[in-house]
Amino acid sequence: MRTASPGGPFALGSEVPLSMEEPADVGIGFSSLRFINDHVGFQGTIKTSPSDFIVIEIDEHGQLVNKAIDESAYETNKIQSEPSDSVKKPKLHVQDVPLEHESNEEVTSLIGYVDSDQNHLSGLENEDSINGVISKCEEESIDLLSSLLDEKTQMLLDQFACDIKGMWNSETESIAPSLELSLGRILDKEQRAALHSAVRQKFPFLATVGSNREVVVKPNLEYKELCHLVSEEEALGFFKYLDAKKENSKFTFKPDTSKDHRKAVHHFLNKRFGNLVETKSFPGQNHSSGDPNTAITVRFREKAHGKRSRLECERRKTVYTAFTLQKENLEMFEAISFLAVKLGVIPSDFSYAGLKDKKAITYQSMVVRKVTPGRLKSIEQEIKKKRMNVFNIRSVGDSLRLGQLKGNHFEIIIRNLKNQVNDSTSLRERILEAIENVKKKGFVNYYGPQRFGKGKKIQTDQIGLALLRNEMVKAIKLFLTPEDMDDPVNKAKKYFLQTEDAKGTLSLMPEFRVRERALLESLHRFGMTEEGCVQAWFSFPHSMRIFYIHAYSSKIWNEAASYRLEAYGAKVVKGDLICLDEDAGEHFPSSKVHLVTEEEESANTYAIHQVVLPVLGYNVQYPENKVGQWYRGVLSRDGLQSCRFRMPALKLNVPGCYRHILKHPHNVSHQLVLADPEVEVEGSHTDDATSCLSMSFDLDASCYATVCLREMMKGDI
Repeated sequence: MRTASPGGPFALGSEVPLSMEEPADVGIGFSSLRFINDHVGFQGTIKTSPSDFIVIEIDEHGQLVNKAIDESAYETNKIQSEPSDSVKKPKLHVQDVPLEHESNEEVTSLIGYVDSDQNHLSGLENEDSINGVISKCEEESIDLLSSLLDEKTQMLLDQFACDIKGMWNSETESIAPSLELSLGRILDKEQRAALHSAVRQKFPFLATVGSNREVVVKPNLEYKELCHLVSEEEALGFFKYLDAKKENSKFTFKPDTSKDHRKAVHHFLNKRFGNLVETKSFPGQNHSSGDPNTAITVRFREKAHGKRSRLECERRKTVYTAFTLQKENLEMFEAISFLAVKLGVIPSDFSYAGLKDKKAITYQSMVVRKVTPGRLKSIEQEIKKKRMNVFNIRSVGDSLRLGQLKGNHFEIIIRNLKNQVNDSTSLRERILEAIENVKKKGFVNYYGPQRFGKGKKIQTDQIGLALLRNEMVKAIKLFLTPEDMDDPVNKAKKYFLQTEDAKGTLSLMPEFRVRERALLESLHRFGMTEEGCVQAWFSFPHSMRIFYIHAYSSKIWNEAASYRLEAYGAKVVKGDLICLDEDAGEHFPSSKVHLVTEEEESANTYAIHQVVLPVLGYNVQYPENKVGQWYRGVLSRDGLQSCRFRMPALKLNVPGCYRHILKHPHNVSHQLVLADPEVEVEGSHTDDATSCLSMSFDLDASCYATVCLREMMKGDI
């Protein structure tokens, strides 16, 4: 269970004295981040050409996506994913930077009842009242919970429910909204929906929410509010009725003689649940408004239910076509834009598991909706003219999700090899030493510099910080800050910063700069006020708006990881966070995170590769040692003491996640290619001079090959 007690994991908003020990270089750049290995390293050049950097996605089944797929076998394992939003929203290009942990929060709380098509509890009959069958539903929910949760988690859930009930029964009126309990990550969608419903049937005073397939239980504050108006028995019955969603069923409250009180109940129900139900007061047999038997009856709105069924029917009829996209030296969103134009759809109709480098040859899985396999095959020749290719084209059942991959396979050539230092050790020995060290000890799992806009005057994390601080005008100006170049794009940006003339800037901005033009068109319409700038950000898709927030969180994670290694080295210490699941990726629930005790530190119970650090958000736990203090200091430094990582103005919620400090490359192989004997290679003996190093290795999802190479080479990439 996680609570909001002072000094606990959710107390980052509190004031913290800055006398705590923190690094002198808070705000350090990527080149200053620490290493985990102590070898010397070597120098070299990567990405000399796209063919020197090949990236091949590894799908969830562990297969390279550039290999031919057995379509008949694939049909029985169609891509599974959450239903996509049925409302079409135009999406634009976004820049060439990884976006591994997209956080589209799946909410299944009270309002979310209307979105669920799972009716797992069928104990309700088509009667005027459901009061007589609640016990049957409750028995079914208990049995269902036993099948979905292990004994320990069931005990934690029962205790959590007991604690909430105890608080409500005490004199305390308020309950911290951050009180919550994670039931773990449920991969199967139907089991996840069943668990949501079973918990709410057994404990109607609790609400459930979901994010990244994790089910989290919280106090149901609407239940608490309703208990001020009706009896607890009636409140329990009403919320069980809501969750069961039995068509044509009704729920009737106890008779009420007070018209004013009935009016208050009507008002509450219509305010909170008016989109789901309608209410009416029915008199008893005497048919008079003063009848002591007058009671409020609730029934589901037919319109809302019909709309839900219609949308679900439309979703099932949608055509989805999967394919492997190969591209060379091309930004992924430029590729998507081209395909969208040729296929007559919009960019948001494409889904993918992860973003890939521009200056490389990349292979990745994609799914496009509303396009048949035959239609995609018909434009293959046009696609090839754009340095792209598509193959493994087939029908599937749904879209892809970000993170729906096992990892990536890399084939890399490093050229212009040199020794880092001139000593008696040969370059060959330095290279072999570096490779073996990283294979054995791993590398610090930093987010790569391309995530922040490497080489740019204004980096993406700076824009993210401005957005988190609600400085919308500043964020716009940062986005439109020119580089020190005299090309048309930067001339247009320079003109805008000087004049704030969006219309004039549009006439200068080249047509191919779709993002900038979309932003400028919105600014021309809404103006350069704070509210106008908020509206301008909505010219970007959700994935791009939230990317800037993620970039800031990623930069802080990099600094935190570097500070953690500086403060404690490779020793696991009291207050560290440990991931208890060896196979967990980046998105795993807090229930899998364990706080190291003093006894465990003394016994060396855990290893450094099990240590995780939180990526900033509203739903993560923080270390309880110097590193936790460091996080507080950074939030104070950046003016985010009161930030809750929820931005309703931009419709962004950032729950956060956890990331392992260390990662290891898998299936590493390498080959030193001999140089022309007449060509002298600096720092090498003539008998083992090398011209380039050819490497291949696999990395888990969300890991960066450039970061792995940085650890090997001990220098900027």
